[in-house]
Amino acid sequence: MPSRYVIVGGGIVGLATAHRILQDLPDADVTVLEKETAVGTHQTGHNSGVIHAGVYYKPGSLKALLCKAGSRSMADFCAEHGIPVKVCGKLIVATEEAELGRLRELYERSVANGLEVKLLDGPAAREFEPHVAALQAMHVASTGITDFAQVCRVLAELLVKGGAQVRLGTRVTGIRADRVLTDRGEIPYDTLVNCAGLHADRVARLAGADPQVRIVPFRGEYYELKPQRRDLVNGLIYPVPDPQFPFLGVHFTAMIDGNVHAGPNAVLAFKREGYRWRNVSIRDLAESAGYRGMWKLGRKHWRYGLDEMRRSLSPKRFAASLARLVPEVTLADLTPSGAGVRAQAIRPDGSLVDDFLIVRHGRQVHVLNAPSPAATSSLEIAKHIVAQLSA
Repeated sequence: MPSRYVIVGGGIVGLATAHRILQDLPDADVTVLEKETAVGTHQTGHNSGVIHAGVYYKPGSLKALLCKAGSRSMADFCAEHGIPVKVCGKLIVATEEAELGRLRELYERSVANGLEVKLLDGPAAREFEPHVAALQAMHVASTGITDFAQVCRVLAELLVKGGAQVRLGTRVTGIRADRVLTDRGEIPYDTLVNCAGLHADRVARLAGADPQVRIVPFRGEYYELKPQRRDLVNGLIYPVPDPQFPFLGVHFTAMIDGNVHAGPNAVLAFKREGYRWRNVSIRDLAESAGYRGMWKLGRKHWRYGLDEMRRSLSPKRFAASLARLVPEVTLADLTPSGAGVRAQAIRPDGSLVDDFLIVRHGRQVHVLNAPSPAATSSLEIAKHIVAQLSA
């Protein structure tokens, strides 16, 4: 009898993992469970489509290793399957003297990660982005853009062609040692992989694991440039990030469909799938508010959180943040766009998990922290998971 694999979660990491299993074990019995009626509905379907190079991550970390490899394998996968992809590069911009030291540190980290990067003065930066404000900038040549939702659809098609099952509209209600309970029946398994994203900690607890972290949802809200102002941005323009946080600051992204996204900020969401302020779940909010790790995080970084909330509630503040990068941008140039929710794992001591967190528990693997750059890294995360299963 072939080994039975059940993957919980039909986002890009779950689908890539199922695809990798079929590549390595063509006779395996593979089932993907997704509670929504389409794949890639949440984190994957709400991001800006950036194929990250691996600039920000500590050398030797999973993020650094898998993102660098993933930027190549994702671009190759897209090209192979006719998915639009463009390796356009990006600028990370220092707009004031206080950011120059952090930009230099980011450059040194990028070099340590083996990336093709170049430090530029202001005039050289404006050769790439004529409208940018920059004392200095770093150009990252290998950054790209694509449509990760389309990647998910292609992966799902490949899975079905390969004999796997992709069960949509199927919610997991319980997990036993040898079977998964759903609202549409029981599914036996020999190996379980939890790629449930925003609900990964809950699925881990259903499976009898102790995740040692809590998923707290942070909403990232976007605007986009009006069509007549898209010429202000050629590619991707990012600020120098605050190293205390995994959020990259509001930035500009010229997307694969021709739009130019501006954002995101990072505010606490009141629901794990809370894409608007009015989306509230008493259960989700109580879990976040009652978690001691969240209280410790809040006591340490309340000013940061307050600034992000103000920017969320004030379009004028949002526009002013963008104008630090491109001074010609005004509120009149922006129109509201969508939002995404980041599944951020937080430890009980209040620290943010800053690397991918993938834990083996018997015949189960739990992906407990896989926010950005997980989409970029997804094909490599899948290899890493399958290697763990084989160990």
